[in-house]
Amino acid sequence: MPSGENRSIRITTPRVYLDRLPEPRRSELKQLHRLITKTAPKLKPKMWSGMIGYGSYHYRYASGREGDWFVVGLSSRKDYISFYGCLSDGKKYVAELYRKQLPEADIGRSCIRFKRLTDVDPRVLARIIKENESLARKMARQ
Repeated sequence: MPSGENRSIRITTPRVYLDRLPEPRRSELKQLHRLITKTAPKLKPKMWSGMIGYGSYHYRYASGREGDWFVVGLSSRKDYISFYGCLSDGKKYVAELYRKQLPEADIGRSCIRFKRLTDVDPRVLARIIKENESLARKMARQ
């Protein structure tokens, strides 16, 4: 839930989530939401664990653990925006492959964190979205 929100209000849709954010974060996440939905219109947005997830894929680990998760995600945190590209090419997560093209961002395995939208190149984020979507389609065919 966005920081400072009344915990009794349940965020059930991406639209409610975005509308309840304070400015300027609201405008920035709405721009990212538009980028994701324009770049990958088949990845339908819904709420996943308090964040917006786009599309889904099924995973299965060698240990036997399996589940479903979103392909691309978006979340507002207290001090930064989190953009998730959750799939891997088998060696690295897609987000990690773009570390050099996003020098102002803090990149973990599948999470790209940045303070404001101007810290990242939306064209690079679009490539990350497309690569994650492509990997999800390949996984679905297997």
